[in-house]
Amino acid sequence: MAVPADLKYTKSHEWMKIESKVVITAITEFAAKALSDLVYVDLPEIADLTEKGHPYAEGESVKAVADVLAPISGEVDEINEAVVDNLEFLANDCYGKGWLAKIQISYPDELPSLLSAQEYEKFLETQE
Repeated sequence: MAVPADLKYTKSHEWMKIESKVVITAITEFAAKALSDLVYVDLPEIADLTEKGHPYAEGESVKAVADVLAPISGEVDEINEAVVDNLEFLANDCYGKGWLAKIQISYPDELPSLLSAQEYEKFLETQE
């Protein structure tokens, strides 16, 4: 299972890439495989506020509906509308074309609580 080293992770299986004061975020490969057969994704609106650990998006598969939790508090700066019409991006390219939102960071002091790739890989060992 892919766990890119340049990203940060949460125990609720979201990833984020930090780019200055903005983060790009989505679900990890583990989450995408757990959902499987996605039929719908609901993204936030631009300018929506996110709160770390609270839902900001939703994914629906033939199995279940799952909240996507914000890995950081902030304001939604951009959303990936292409993923709504191309759900295979989440399943096949979750770390590339499958990104969900770009969020402006409100509280940089939340960043140290995120997991490194190595920490996330160790956490995944407890999940499989």
